[in-house]
Amino acid sequence: MPLGLLALAIGGFGIGLTEFVIAGLLPDVAADYGVDEAAAGWLISGYALSVALGAIGLTAAVTRFNRKHVLTALMVLFIAGNLVSANAPTYEVMLLGRILAALTHGAFFGIGSVVAASLVAPEKKAGAIAMMFAGLTTANVLGVPFGTLLGQQLGWRATFWAISVIGVLALVGMATLVPSQPVSATDAGLRGELGAFRSGQVWLSLLVTVLGFGGMFGAFTYIAYTLTEVSGFASSTVPWLLVLFGVGLFVGNWVGGRAADRSVPGTLTVVLATLTVVMGGFALTASSPVLAVVGLVLMGGFGFATVPGLQMRIMTYAGSAPTLASGANIAAFNVGNAAGAWLGGLTITAGLGYASTIWDGAALSLGALVVLLVAERLALRSSAISEPRLEPAASASL
Repeated sequence: MPLGLLALAIGGFGIGLTEFVIAGLLPDVAADYGVDEAAAGWLISGYALSVALGAIGLTAAVTRFNRKHVLTALMVLFIAGNLVSANAPTYEVMLLGRILAALTHGAFFGIGSVVAASLVAPEKKAGAIAMMFAGLTTANVLGVPFGTLLGQQLGWRATFWAISVIGVLALVGMATLVPSQPVSATDAGLRGELGAFRSGQVWLSLLVTVLGFGGMFGAFTYIAYTLTEVSGFASSTVPWLLVLFGVGLFVGNWVGGRAADRSVPGTLTVVLATLTVVMGGFALTASSPVLAVVGLVLMGGFGFATVPGLQMRIMTYAGSAPTLASGANIAAFNVGNAAGAWLGGLTITAGLGYASTIWDGAALSLGALVVLLVAERLALRSSAISEPRLEPAASASL
């Protein structure tokens, strides 16, 4: 394994921790600044919106620069954002720090996916992307519980100081272990990167990402309510159940990466089909504590098993201009998160119960599967049409 992948994974760990740990610290942050829950919630939703903005806008602005230098610059901005958060005297400054850190999120994973794939042989590209995203999943499994505990024991600012230190470690690792990737004559540039979006397959890939990932995270948004109000767990057990969910994410990401190296279309088809069945089964059995835990872990596993394949698919169809398309796919993940959460809120408001959010997820996953199957059929038809055919006269002359 190239050590540069480890440096990228550490960066992913720090970024994932910044995104998710705030949820456990939100009451303390709100009390410290004297703001209500709605205002405090912008520290989460504002972050998500900034991720989508940075994934496209910031990536587009840096397409002609050395990718290694871009990644290190992004990590410097990430460290700065968390230092602002750790020292923020007011709520408004805290929100600014969150936005600065979030702007790096989408661009880091978008550009980092391209860099990770370049560090290994062609048949190992999806596994390399999975390795980078392993940092994000590890942040869910270990980082969030320990980050929350640190914040509760030493004050929430201590958590952001710790994240800044992780950022420094990632910065040093990328500066020393990731090889230089200067712009070459074959790089597409911004115009070429934008040209990748003329491909219908790129847009279909984005739609699969929005639907497939939105299905899983839409259900996850309200999972604490489902576990306590439907499955009957005490609220004190929810953090530990989320650790199990994080284990599912970690394993699913690893297995999905290895499988996608063998076949991206086959892996995505099987995983999305299985995810649809798993979420339907979870919705039906959510009232059983034991089966709810099984459903929770499987939902995380199969949900995140899509990530390496989804990144590989869009990078493949973007051809020689994968950077901006890769960043757009990171934005699509976050659009899916928001759309899934919005749809879940609608069904809860309609009085259909908390388990209805899992049915929403199953429906979105099924939609992703249908779009994928249509996209693969169109790809096969296009490939068949583009294959050169010998005319009878020409073949006779051979």
